[in-house]
Amino acid sequence: MSDATQQRRNRLHGIALMIVTVMCFACLDATAKYLNHHMDTMQVVWARYAGGFVLALILSNPVSKPALMRTSRPWLQVVRSILLLGSTLFNFLALRWLQLDEAMSILFSTPFLVAVLSGPMLGEWVGWRRWIAICAGFTGVLLVTRPGFGGIHPAALLSVASVFCYATYIISTRVLSRTDSSETTLFYSNLVGAVVMTLIVPFVWTTPHGTLIIALMVVLGALGSIGHYLLIIAHRLAPPAVLAPFMYTQLVWVVALGYFVFGDLPTHWTLAGAVIVVASGLYLLHRERLVGKAVTATGTVIE
Repeated sequence: MSDATQQRRNRLHGIALMIVTVMCFACLDATAKYLNHHMDTMQVVWARYAGGFVLALILSNPVSKPALMRTSRPWLQVVRSILLLGSTLFNFLALRWLQLDEAMSILFSTPFLVAVLSGPMLGEWVGWRRWIAICAGFTGVLLVTRPGFGGIHPAALLSVASVFCYATYIISTRVLSRTDSSETTLFYSNLVGAVVMTLIVPFVWTTPHGTLIIALMVVLGALGSIGHYLLIIAHRLAPPAVLAPFMYTQLVWVVALGYFVFGDLPTHWTLAGAVIVVASGLYLLHRERLVGKAVTATGTVIE
């Protein structure tokens, strides 16, 4: 198998993992929004990281595998973990007031930042075809939110803050995937988040009532860990600028969960936007089957 064929196959596998990842994240956000009605948001964030950390301990067992905690870039691991924690916190806070599709639509502006940052920071430049596809997908997002037509809750600013944290987190994930194992990166993500939130949660703690609430708190941590583990592997296989547009497929999951869990009916604008989002993703998948990676003197050009 030639190098070009292997690279193309790796990117296709990375795209598939990205689609499963955003499905996990959609379920995570729906669970967080539900738990927001039963406890303080800080406690919800703690449940996400505490559960994820316990799961990482069980599956990875750093006691018997001390190499798990060895990293060539400890400070970057900590900074990346803090960026993820900030993104989670801002997003969960926004979900107290915004519908799932509103919050996610704002989050979908992340590919613009990722594409812009990937060039100067990673040398992975985006070609004009992908820019057109990204813009087309974002146009679908605008159809969902229709900014300027009725306005949106000020909590949208929290989602914007989440976007900035998340875009930088994605770039740092790609950098770390070159030197550290997926298990190491995931372990630090949960460790830093669990430590920080454990120091905060006693001030806002309320005892959860009912088996369902406790179960959802556990599921929250599992969804976060599984989703981010798949995200790390996806970025090991493909550049972030290739993967980022497939975040748009999360809109389909969000609309479905919003309807079945919270009774939020999608409008015809939402459905029209979803069609454009999916179409742009399918076009990008088609491009992945046709083109490989072209390396120039200035870096990687993704057509």
